[in-house]
Parts: sequence; structure tokens; C-alpha cells
Amino acid sequence: MQAYLRRSPRLVPHLLVAWMAVACGPPNGEAPEARAPAGTPAGDNGPAVTPSASAPADSIDWAAVDQALGRKGEMQPGEVRKFAMPRGDLRVTAGGVQIKPALALGSWLAFKQKGDGAVAMGDLVLTEKEYTQVMARLQQGGVGQTAVHKHLPEESPAIWWTHIHAEGDPVEIAETVRAALVLTGTPAQEFRASSGAIELDTAALSGALGRGGKVSGGVYQVSVPRAETIRAGGMEVPASMGTATALNFQPTGGGKVAINGDFVMIAEEVQPVIMALKTNGIQIVALHNHMLDEEPRLFFMHFWANDDAVKLARGLRAALDRINLAPSGGSRAGTAPPAGGTSTTRR
Repeated sequence: MQAYLRRSPRLVPHLLVAWMAVACGPPNGEAPEARAPAGTPAGDNGPAVTPSASAPADSIDWAAVDQALGRKGEMQPGEVRKFAMPRGDLRVTAGGVQIKPALALGSWLAFKQKGDGAVAMGDLVLTEKEYTQVMARLQQGGVGQTAVHKHLPEESPAIWWTHIHAEGDPVEIAETVRAALVLTGTPAQEFRASSGAIELDTAALSGALGRGGKVSGGVYQVSVPRAETIRAGGMEVPASMGTATALNFQPTGGGKVAINGDFVMIAEEVQPVIMALKTNGIQIVALHNHMLDEEPRLFFMHFWANDDAVKLARGLRAALDRINLAPSGGSRAGTAPPAGGTSTTRR
């Protein structure tokens, strides 16, 4: 016993406390109540005991996280710290269109406090030459991958969109991601996206979609959250961490736009959305998951088209009307979906 204690000095105070508790017993003389250790799974003795978070809400030193990542993040709804890392260094074409970073080439990383640490989720835009070494460096630092896929059809050069996940010390996570980004051509300085004028009738698009967006980097962007609360790993995952449908419009001249983004759906919504998009001349590029244990289970569908702007907006609206979306402007609008679909609201 003495040899064991010499090897494990940290255990001595705990053993003394345990001995005193047994010797003295409870103050009222009753038999001590059986307690499961924190985090013990549910079993015959009752439900799992979940450890309580010892840190107050939003106690993370975000300035330290900013410094570790080498860029300044912004606070988003849901107490999320988000970092935008557009690949302004890349010259990517798809369907004859030169893709702006704000349309489909935006790496990002988001943190949300969980207990004494944080959960981080993100999406990195990587070339094929960058991919292998970046993955190795992330895994070395404990940052895992949850999805690898395409967002664009026949893009050149070939790009891989890689979703990442980590939990723990947010500064250490940020340091790992920064070390991985050094292996890419991602600009070291924060990319300042223009939010000025755009050659696009955004009012007409908003009218067709039933909700508005913003101009960023020469692209009109619309984000539409789901109505449900999304949870993963025992915490809520806000829309700002990638659970909102994203609709992006890049002008291509003559009243046309290239559209790209992804629909966020539950299983029974997938086929109705596919049919709505195909009926309106919008191509499905990819269908997959981004996370591993979210509830409800979510499916992400990436799309593409280059056609008349309002026509495509109406097609996207037809697909949105098949999804259970959060109301816009305090009201819920939508049409009944086809058989097998779900009731809908607009995000």
C-alpha cells in the first residue's frame, strides 16, 4: 500500500477524505445513500448521473482562442464563437463559373462552451494536395473528421470539404487547427468580404424565397434555421454551428446566378426536397451527414445550378416548403408537402 501511494501521491488526499467519511458516517446517523460515480451509465440502480458543469456560462477567454488561431472570431447567436477562413487564394471553376470564396470556398470553425472546455465544429476547404497532410496534423492534435465530400460539380482544381470535430481545451484545439492551416494556402490574414453593391435584384430574390439574406463577398447569402432544437454530444447545436440551410447566389451576368449551398433535412424530407429541386432544374451534387451523433438525425444535400435568378429562387422555395423550418419574421408560411413529406415552415 505504501509503495502504491508513493507512486500515486495525488490519491492520498482523496483516500483520507474517503476514510473520514466512512468513519464518521452521515451526520443524522442514517445509512449513507448509494451514489453512482459522475458519468456512470444507466443501469439497474437508476439513470445515469451526469457531472455538472463547474464553469459559468461563457467563461472562456475568447481573446486567447483568437490569438491561438491567429485571427479574430465573432460571437454568434447561441453563444458561439465563429471564425471565417475563406480560401481567397484558390482559383476554382465549376460549370464554367469562377467560384467566389463566399459561394462555396469558405472554411470555418465554431466553438461553443461545454463544461470547463468547448466543443468545436467546422468545415475546411482543402485541395487534394493539401488533404492528407492536413488530416494527419489534425489527428495528431486530437481533432477528428466527421465527413469528407464534394460541394460543387466537376470543380477544377479538385477540392475536398472536410468537417472536423473536437472537444476539450479551446486554445489547444485552435492551436491544432492553426498548425494544420499552415500546411495549406489559406490566407494568414482574415479575409475581409465586401458587403457592398451587387449586380443582382436581391429584393426579387427575397420575395421569391419568402425571406431575406445579406451580401457578402459578392454573393447573396440566405440562412434558414430548422424549427427543431438540434442536439449532439449532450448539448444544443445552434444554427450558427452549421445546422441551418444555406442558399448562396453568385451573379453570372444577364440576370443569371450560380447557386450553391446545402439543405438540412431529416430523413422523411429528403425525397420530397430532391423531387422539388429536380423539377426546377436544380442539380443535386451530394447527399450525406456532417455529424456523427446529432438528434434528430440530419442529412445535408448540396445543390448547383446556373440560370435565371428568380426562377432558381422559386425552385429553392419549392424545396424549402418541404422542410420543417423556423418561422420568418414571427410568422410561419409554407405549403403542404406531398404525401410522405412533413409539415413545413420557412427558415
